[in-house]
Amino acid sequence: MNEGKEYKIVDITISINRGFTPNYVENEIDGYIVLNQKCIRDSQINFQFGRFYNKNQKIKESAKIKIGDILINSTGEGTLGRSAMVCSTKTNLAADSHITILRVNEELVSPAFISKFITLAQPIIENFAGGSTGQTELSRKDVGNLNVKIPPLPTQHRIASILSAYDDLIENNNKSISLLGQIAEQIYKEWFVRMRFPGYENVEFEKGVPKGWEWKRIGDLFSYFIGGGWGVDDQNAEFSEPAYVIRGTDIPSISKGIPNKEVLRYHKVSNLTSRELKPFDIVFEVSGGSTNQWLGRNFMITKELLESYNGKVICASFCKLIRPDNNLVSPYYVDQFLKLYYFTGLVSTFQVQSTGISNYQFESFTRYQTILKPDIETSEKFTKIMSPIYSEINLLGRKQTTIKQTRDLLLPRLISGKLRAREVEKEIERV
Repeated sequence: MNEGKEYKIVDITISINRGFTPNYVENEIDGYIVLNQKCIRDSQINFQFGRFYNKNQKIKESAKIKIGDILINSTGEGTLGRSAMVCSTKTNLAADSHITILRVNEELVSPAFISKFITLAQPIIENFAGGSTGQTELSRKDVGNLNVKIPPLPTQHRIASILSAYDDLIENNNKSISLLGQIAEQIYKEWFVRMRFPGYENVEFEKGVPKGWEWKRIGDLFSYFIGGGWGVDDQNAEFSEPAYVIRGTDIPSISKGIPNKEVLRYHKVSNLTSRELKPFDIVFEVSGGSTNQWLGRNFMITKELLESYNGKVICASFCKLIRPDNNLVSPYYVDQFLKLYYFTGLVSTFQVQSTGISNYQFESFTRYQTILKPDIETSEKFTKIMSPIYSEINLLGRKQTTIKQTRDLLLPRLISGKLRAREVEKEIERV
């Protein structure tokens, strides 16, 4: 190939196919796992969201996936154009009909290079969207008509390697964040589920509860709670105060210390004053959700997280601000209780479904859900242990944001040839 020559994707591929429509089953240890839109996020494939299909159903060969294939979300507003390359197949894989499978000619191009280009081209892909019923959709022809500037194959491999190095840094950070979260969870379980807190050997128990501890309604441990707000897009005399808004959909990433600054809106002074988030506040999702996801996702605000916003922050109207009473209990204890409460499914006790939208009976939750309140000494010890763990998670999250921003700035410059690969390679070691 000539350096810098433009090609259409269709000219450098072996095949461009859509997946199939599977008949899903709950449990199936044999056969294929089918990947769907939820499996493609942040240029990576999450096999956790894959589903099993009925192995008695015939699966077309073109829907089967192999290493080096590039998967593109081809339907759905907000998810259209998300892509990732298949780097490993631990089991037989296939794609459902919402995914386009792009298989390139590896004698001409590097799959990793084209995968990075598809990531860069997502805004262009979104502009291709058609759909006769309001459904945003990308056709195989749309994918094939994308133009890409192709450097020599060795240069493609070099560019892909550089960008993959940033991906590796991001993945290592993700693992560190996940490990710290697991450490915090295990400490909580050791202290307050297994009851092996410091000094437990010398504590007298009454009816399975340490003496001096007591059962409380969870609402009694809150000094304050209030619903979130939404504000307006444009500033005016009444809605004059800017503040970032944290939505329920932001909770998974923010729990890892990665702020989402996409939503900056304007609010009334009174609304912002009563809803501005402060360190140790807990954001709790109370409305929305889906049939496959409970409400009650939650996370605790830290000083480091607020500093990363460099501005005022509130939670959205589908969430609640919860402010634990620090004089009664460690906010870290409440946060870990709510996390375990969610992941064990107990949170569903107060969830109701109506007109397609789930809502949380938060007032009932505060009145009837009980929680074991530790003594002040144990609570303070727990705070001292948890505080540096939470701080480190948020510092890693900020570093994660910086790495992603650097990668995303390099991506178009490397692929366009405006920045030479060798100028970047030394910089990776400094990140």
